[in-house]
Amino acid sequence: MTDLGQLHHFLGIQVTRNSHGLFLDQSQYAKDIISRASMSSCKPCTTPVDLSAKLSATDGDLFSDPTLYRSLAGALQYLTFTRPDISYAVQQVCLFMHEPRDPHYAFLKRILRYLQGTLDYGIRIVKSNSHSLIAYSDADWGGCPDSRRSTNGYCVFLGDNLISWSSKRQPTVFRSSAEAEYRGVTNVVAEATWIRNLLLELHIPLRQASVVYCDNVSAVYLSDNPVQHQRTKHIEIDIHFVREKVKVGHIRVLHVPSSLQYADIFTKGLSRQLFQSFRSSLSVCPPPAQTAGES
Repeated sequence: MTDLGQLHHFLGIQVTRNSHGLFLDQSQYAKDIISRASMSSCKPCTTPVDLSAKLSATDGDLFSDPTLYRSLAGALQYLTFTRPDISYAVQQVCLFMHEPRDPHYAFLKRILRYLQGTLDYGIRIVKSNSHSLIAYSDADWGGCPDSRRSTNGYCVFLGDNLISWSSKRQPTVFRSSAEAEYRGVTNVVAEATWIRNLLLELHIPLRQASVVYCDNVSAVYLSDNPVQHQRTKHIEIDIHFVREKVKVGHIRVLHVPSSLQYADIFTKGLSRQLFQSFRSSLSVCPPPAQTAGES
């Protein structure tokens, strides 16, 4: 084995060390994506998604260069490794890779305009005295205009650091917001369970229950007191999976107000103020200022 010294670059990700921890960014990679789209001099915008934007598979004319669209969308997927703030927007454009249309490309260009104004942003990892595992789960019920499937998003924090996040369209249609939200809770409970097992193998067992925050009161109620009736019959396996984790003390599902539901950023477009607040809470920020003596 060869000791290559401190990590500075890894697969296009730049790593900056300081006295507080690490800062990971892909600023050069983001510049290359913008240059590939011939948008190096474009005007920046403050959010990657318009509040009213809902993409449909049939709106607009077919895009003239589908290969370019797929190339840019695929590149943006890799950028989400250090930019969770664009996860929802990238997930949306990737849904239409098979047959991109002009509105889809306009949506993608807005992401690039947002990146133009936040090129140096990355994700901050700091030293933390806490080993608590806290997750936020949310679902945009029936948000897809074509299939009425919901978009599920979650984020998981270990101590003060964001370590896992996801924005994904759910594979089935749900008849109520409670069912859509509960499926989201099930997904993040599975993720938290995997992280707990990984930490156990690393000899860092978690002594306290992991907390999952959800802004749907019905979903929170179902996690501890499942009601068996027609509305929830087809998600019965999810109910028992989560309730078992709650019963053994590994997971607690609690309610959180929508104003503090950080997972909203993974399920829908937000206003500028709310988006920037949640982005900061996810530790996505500009690089820390260098002080004398730091390298």
